[in-house]
Amino acid sequence: MLLRPLRGWAARVLRSAGSGGAGTPASGVWPRGAQRRAWPPDRENEKEKKSVVCVEGNIASGKTTCLEFFSNTTDIEVLMEPVSKWRNVRGHNPLGLMYQDACRWGLTLQTYVQLTMLDRHTCPQMMPVRLMERSLHSARYIFVENLYRSGKMPEVDYVILSEWFDWIVRNIDVSIDLIVYLRTTPETCYERLKKRCRQEEKVIPLEYLSALHQLYEEWLITGSLFPAAAPVLVIEADHNMEKMLELFEQNRARILTPETWKHGP
Repeated sequence: MLLRPLRGWAARVLRSAGSGGAGTPASGVWPRGAQRRAWPPDRENEKEKKSVVCVEGNIASGKTTCLEFFSNTTDIEVLMEPVSKWRNVRGHNPLGLMYQDACRWGLTLQTYVQLTMLDRHTCPQMMPVRLMERSLHSARYIFVENLYRSGKMPEVDYVILSEWFDWIVRNIDVSIDLIVYLRTTPETCYERLKKRCRQEEKVIPLEYLSALHQLYEEWLITGSLFPAAAPVLVIEADHNMEKMLELFEQNRARILTPETWKHGP
């Protein structure tokens, strides 16, 4: 049932953007791996370039704190991860179900995560810089990948989610301009997680955080997992709140000023 909204959404996109718009190949088919820039249709024609920064990191690495720190900055808009939606889909809690039985509910949750993160990427951007908590890319490269590697997701489910992701990045503009990686040890994340006491997270073991950390390292540090979708700024985030706020302020220009990104982190 959760696939139905995404199929309907994709069909509407194809009807509106796939009927011979500017830049569409004569065959109507985009090469595998190619990224379309036609959605939203007028993004490239905007007078002022708008940029997207994704704050990435393990569970309890400090992403929400980072976004809240910059939330009152002029010309910045902040999009938090839609966790509330994952906890309540017409009365159902797929996030809680997944933590209780990942083998049964992994595909259900990740299908909905993919849909809601796609909605985040494509909603109208009102400010010059958008800060997002995580991204469609980490949903696929970290959480889906972990379910599959750990043996909790059958290969057929993994392949289907991967096919959806590949179709999205070929046909819809979900590009990002900078990744801010809050690099935190699994042990630190585990201690923070226990203190914040979210109901669904009470069953998360240290081993799960360690597995996610390894995938983040392979993706954003060594580049051995998947190519990073943008330049990566690494901020060591094992520190206390006061120190982290200092680091955010020290890195303000690097995070919020597009002119610095072309030089790399």
